[in-house]
Amino acid sequence: MKQSLLKRRSLTLVILLTPMVLLLAGFLVLPVLGLLRSSFLPSTHLLDGTGFSLKHYVHFFSDTYYSSVLVETFVDGLIVSLVCLLIGFPTGYSLARLTSAARRWRMIVVILPLTLSLVVVVFGWLIILGRNGLLNSLFVYLGIFSSPKTLLFSRPAVLIVLVQQFLPFMILSVMSVVTQIHPVLEQAASNLRANRFVTFRKVILPLAVPGILVGFNIVFVLSISAFITPRLIGGARVAMLGSLIYETIMAQLNWPFGAAMAFVLFVSGLAFTVALNALVASRFTVRG
Repeated sequence: MKQSLLKRRSLTLVILLTPMVLLLAGFLVLPVLGLLRSSFLPSTHLLDGTGFSLKHYVHFFSDTYYSSVLVETFVDGLIVSLVCLLIGFPTGYSLARLTSAARRWRMIVVILPLTLSLVVVVFGWLIILGRNGLLNSLFVYLGIFSSPKTLLFSRPAVLIVLVQQFLPFMILSVMSVVTQIHPVLEQAASNLRANRFVTFRKVILPLAVPGILVGFNIVFVLSISAFITPRLIGGARVAMLGSLIYETIMAQLNWPFGAAMAFVLFVSGLAFTVALNALVASRFTVRG
């Protein structure tokens, strides 16, 4: 009786998972494998699909320009992730400590930017940061600028827009974990004469590490792989690997080299996030 019930449950699970597995295999795994194969093609054209060569990877690592762009991309991703953490943690913590009714309306404000198209958001920032845009007009009116300045096509502008785009992911990740931390633990720490800073460092922060890591990883991965924002906000002055991959594939039609850059970004980003998670997890595990 139990064996037949287990078989029915297993069969039901297989039936439910089969469409999802087929969808992922057909629209994700196979295209990625095809892109990986094209990165080892000896030519610069996708139609010449014969042969095997490491020339595109050698070209990437032998050219200091691409290596520097990779480093700058990672630095930008770290800056965006840290700024989102500094802003998102207090916001997520405050949302988690609100009542359900009060949190509901504030959550709408947090989630609303995610419902907008990325292109619409970027073009909105183009209007705000333009030479005759809202920000320049405000600074000139307040006397901060004597004349309109060029705020676009700079790395700070790209970082500001990336923070605005990905901040909700950090807020939601932190809030989901802090919600599960019972306020009684903070009250107990206060009864033991721990001030707010000690309570945050000894109680809240260790318990909120999973949410912080999830939000940090999401923001970091989205930042280093962004290509629309660096291309439109940064222009030719700000080079990030995502925009270079887009230009290599769509403008130069050099699919093999673009695929090689994409997998360098994928492997290096994955290695960095795994190392960071292992480092933070080991540190808090040992302390625990």
